[in-house]
Amino acid sequence: MCLLAAAPLLLCASARAQTALDDVMAKKTITIAIPTDFPPYGFVGTDLKPQGLDIDMANYIGAKLGAKVELVPVTSANRIPYLQTRKADLVISTLGKNPDREKVIDFTSAYSPFFQAVFGPKSLAVKTPADLNGKSVGVTRGAMEDQELGKIAPSGVDVKRFEDNNGTVAAYVSGQVQLIATGASVAGTVMVKNPQLGTEFKLLLKDSPNFIGVAKGEDKLRLKVNEIIAEAKKAGDLDKMAVKWLGRPAGDLP
Repeated sequence: MCLLAAAPLLLCASARAQTALDDVMAKKTITIAIPTDFPPYGFVGTDLKPQGLDIDMANYIGAKLGAKVELVPVTSANRIPYLQTRKADLVISTLGKNPDREKVIDFTSAYSPFFQAVFGPKSLAVKTPADLNGKSVGVTRGAMEDQELGKIAPSGVDVKRFEDNNGTVAAYVSGQVQLIATGASVAGTVMVKNPQLGTEFKLLLKDSPNFIGVAKGEDKLRLKVNEIIAEAKKAGDLDKMAVKWLGRPAGDLP
């Protein structure tokens, strides 16, 4: 029981903190929030089970902890509240780190890239910006990938701009353009829904990593997960997951 007066309130808070890892190890179960509507990071497969890079990472961490993994689907809007209300021990859901989020939750090291890139069919050889010459690339007008494409595209590229992502994707799928410049999640959806196109990663435009969210103050759990990520990075397992789902290695993550 907590003692009286103001100082003991800090003791109460301290007593509640740092328990997540101990609880996980005692129960041999870890609850991880994941996406199910954001391919290739997380989506529902034909067997109606979640799959994707974030799900693979969740299961990887569970295996390293020797704990059963309980996957909890979340949206972009509720993934942080799930941590704050202890409905999840970790959030592995394409979570970017920024100052506002750092005020309310903590972050592990990065585990995967999140990027904008040029994608296209395997049959089309594109390895450098120069290879874009003479080819058509669809992109959403004013999007980040439009700006980044403009920085590397040679003058001989036929850049076709569309008013929204749906228009850009439709143009690529229907063959109006040979390549598409878009985010990894949009490309992932194209790959899942249109496997006959043989779409793959071609050129990186901009990279920004994903981090795992941990409840504020749960340093023991955060540091343990960091150990697992560091080992996975050294063993090449992060690269294998990224190649499997994103078509490129994870690379040098912070």
